[in-house]
Amino acid sequence: MRKDRLLQTGLAACQYFGAFLKWALAAVCTGALCGLLGTWFHHAIDLATGFRQAYGYIIWLLPAAGLLTLLLYRLCRVGFCTGTNLIITSVSTNEHIPVLLAPLIMAGTVLSHLFGASVGREGAALQLGGSVGHNLGELLRFDKDDVQVLSMCGMAACFSSMFGTPMAAAMFVLEVVAVGTLRYGAFLPCVTASFSAFWVSSRLGSKPMGYTIPNGAPDFRALPALQVAVLAALCALLGMLMCKTLHAASHRAEKLIPNAYLRIAAGGLVMAAVVGVFGLYDYAGAGAHMIERAVNGEAAPWAFLLKLALTALCVGAGYRGGEIVPTLFIGATFGCAAGPLLGLEPGFAAAVGMTALFCAVVNCPIASIFLAAELFSSTSFGLYAIAAAVAFVLSGYSGLYSSQSIVFSKVKHGLRDGAEHLREGLSSSPPKL
Repeated sequence: MRKDRLLQTGLAACQYFGAFLKWALAAVCTGALCGLLGTWFHHAIDLATGFRQAYGYIIWLLPAAGLLTLLLYRLCRVGFCTGTNLIITSVSTNEHIPVLLAPLIMAGTVLSHLFGASVGREGAALQLGGSVGHNLGELLRFDKDDVQVLSMCGMAACFSSMFGTPMAAAMFVLEVVAVGTLRYGAFLPCVTASFSAFWVSSRLGSKPMGYTIPNGAPDFRALPALQVAVLAALCALLGMLMCKTLHAASHRAEKLIPNAYLRIAAGGLVMAAVVGVFGLYDYAGAGAHMIERAVNGEAAPWAFLLKLALTALCVGAGYRGGEIVPTLFIGATFGCAAGPLLGLEPGFAAAVGMTALFCAVVNCPIASIFLAAELFSSTSFGLYAIAAAVAFVLSGYSGLYSSQSIVFSKVKHGLRDGAEHLREGLSSSPPKL
């Protein structure tokens, strides 16, 4: 009897060790590949941004860039609405991701940044990584559950290589698909792929996104905690406004100009006119330099509203990129402006605003805390955790990604109404280790 138990224990240990080796190897390979692609893509966007900043007048060619992007999608027979929502959906449904989505999103995003569309780059990172991981899994003949996990590995890896935040990238991918549940079977592969990509990108000279708060963060005491909670509550309201504005912009643009070619050209022309006529070149592109200014305590009181309006214009028109870096821009400038009114240092308030608004629009509190730690090189999580917690609850069930599901209630200890079927679907075929 004892020999049988020892044999069973040994076989189980071998199975787990075999699964560990399988996913460690698959995740490292996926992370290395996505690290190479993500680093190249990062450098391409930096070059495009530098060229645009040197020759600001090229923003008048933004309508042509939009038309070229749309034409590329049509020639490759990939739906123009195919994007981050498809990547998120594929993680739970195994919906096929077109192979050509990766080069298309890279080309479209570089064109957007080169000619000044007010978009980010995380959408491209998630779509690039998800496409690479998904198609690599199919190429290796993995089963559907393993393909989903490898897709998540690719998403985490590309996000990590482009932002330089490996833990935030891994936790973001684990949280974002179905808020309230974590696919623990994907934890090891996602973390391994994320750090593998980060290692590759750092060796290739890619600098991680990071900021230094001039006066640092205050000590965790009752008054700063209360001030941070109030600022986070304001960011939650701003997050709901942002999500509704971006979603409404897309629907209104489609109704106003049904023709996709005219819509993207018109949106680009309006963006070029606003920026060119009024000299608002700081609001073209993602605006990472404006985030740094806000963390240093320099931000116009109205900067967050202007960036929100221009991002809604470009996203609604159809320009490729994403909304996360604009979200950090909006959160930083809002925090820098509102924080001093609450008694907070403007630089620290900008950091809190970034953390809280990010959490409010993506509904990923754990990833938000890791993001704050990695962006600001902080080992003091307390105040950032309060910001993420308050923003998460008070932002309701709004979010940037329509394919995201919030399984558990934010205010009750139980499932949301009507979410039981989704939960059963997610747990009917749990991912393998």
